[in-house]
Amino acid sequence: MQNTSHKPDSIRWHALIIQATLVLTLFLPLSFPTALPATPGSSATTDGVFNQFTHHIQEHIASDKIAFARASGCTSWFYRQEKHKPAPLDVHPISLDLLLQPPSREDCLRLYPGGLDAVRRDLHRTQSSLSVSLTSYEFALVGDRNDDAHYNREELHDLFQSLALAYDPVHSPATQATTLTERFDVWYRTRDLEHMMNGMSRLYEKGYRVTPADRAELDRIIK
Repeated sequence: MQNTSHKPDSIRWHALIIQATLVLTLFLPLSFPTALPATPGSSATTDGVFNQFTHHIQEHIASDKIAFARASGCTSWFYRQEKHKPAPLDVHPISLDLLLQPPSREDCLRLYPGGLDAVRRDLHRTQSSLSVSLTSYEFALVGDRNDDAHYNREELHDLFQSLALAYDPVHSPATQATTLTERFDVWYRTRDLEHMMNGMSRLYEKGYRVTPADRAELDRIIK
């Protein structure tokens, strides 16, 4: 089933980012998303392009979720200190299972010695990174037009063209995957959401759409 609109709905994009923020803020446990299983020997097939590209982005999403959750938790903690005196160090026992707990007072003071201003800057940075990685993941899913976890030649051509990359079908799947991941890395490092959105718009102009399967996978990855 395909949406009949001609370009990405900006309201839907903002809703996706807000949804990710709410999920991570309300459920602060720092969990890793489950990666899609790689296909054995996939680098030798065109399926390997999809697997390598999406797996590369998944790894960034996993680290971005942890960084954003930590910054969000410490932002809340520092804001509370603006209204209340800090509690004694021994009030909250240290949990052995640190990955399942929100950041502690000690964590926040250690990570952000600059206090509230420092954590607010980091919250903005981590949220921007998470937005880029989630948007890039949606782009990668949309590029798989028929949801078969495989980019055929036409889909690869359209993906490369949408990212202003030269596509040569004689290149190996490994080379093609590397080209896509390198373009993602450039935009990720600069937190360049605009260019990724422009690439998505070009796919939409060619008739690509977010499918129910894409939405289900996006819901899974941000939890």
